Amino acid sequence: MARGGRKVERDGPERRCIATGDSQPARGLIRFVVGPDGQIVPDVAGKLPGRGIWVSAERSALDLAVKKKLFARAARQAVTVPDGLNDMVTGLVLKRVIDLLSLARKSGQAIAGYEKCRELAMAEEMAVLIQAVDGSTRGKTKLRPPGGPETYIDWLTARELGLAFGREHVIHSALRAGGLRRPVVEEAARLAGLRTDIGGYAAGEDKTDA
Repeated sequence: MARGGRKVERDGPERRCIATGDSQPARGLIRFVVGPDGQIVPDVAGKLPGRGIWVSAERSALDLAVKKKLFARAARQAVTVPDGLNDMVTGLVLKRVIDLLSLARKSGQAIAGYEKCRELAMAEEMAVLIQAVDGSTRGKTKLRPPGGPETYIDWLTARELGLAFGREHVIHSALRAGGLRRPVVEEAARLAGLRTDIGGYAAGEDKTDA
C-alpha cells in the first residue's frame, strides 16, 4: 500500500519508473516528455505527443530522478530539467484534483458541508469522504468514511477544497458513486505522494460547517 492509504492495483497498462525501477499502473506515475527545446515537460494528463518518460508519483522518486540525471539517460539525449520541477508537478496535479472536484460538484456528484455529508452518509450514498487537513480533528471525527483505503481523502487544505466548491473554504465534502469518483481518487492519490507539507498543517478550529 502506498502513501495516503491508496492501493497499488495491478491492472491497466503498466509503466516502469526511471527512478525506482518498479513497474506499476500508469495512473500511479507522472509522465514526462522532452519538449522541442530539449526541456523536460511534465505531462500530468498523459496527452502530450512524444515518447513518455515515467516517474512514480512520489516526491522521493522525482528527487532521485533529478539528482541522478535520470531524465537524460531515459531520453538518450541532453535535456534541461526546470528548476523546482517537484513543486511544478505537485501544482499541476493539485489543479487536476480541484478541477475534477469542481466538475463533480457541477454534476451533482460532489457535495460540501457537514450536514449534507451527514445526510449522504445516513442514506448510505457516500462513496468518498473528503475533509480538509487543516480542519479541527474533533469536528472531522463526527463523520466517518464508508470504509476502505480509497474512501477517505484528507490531504487537501480547506482553501483548496473551497476552490473546487466556489467558496472561501470547505472542511467537509463527499462524493457520490459515479463516473468521476475514480478519477478524483486516483489524482488525489498521486497528489498525496507528491506533497511534503501534509504533516505541517496544524489542526485548527472549523470556521463554519462548510
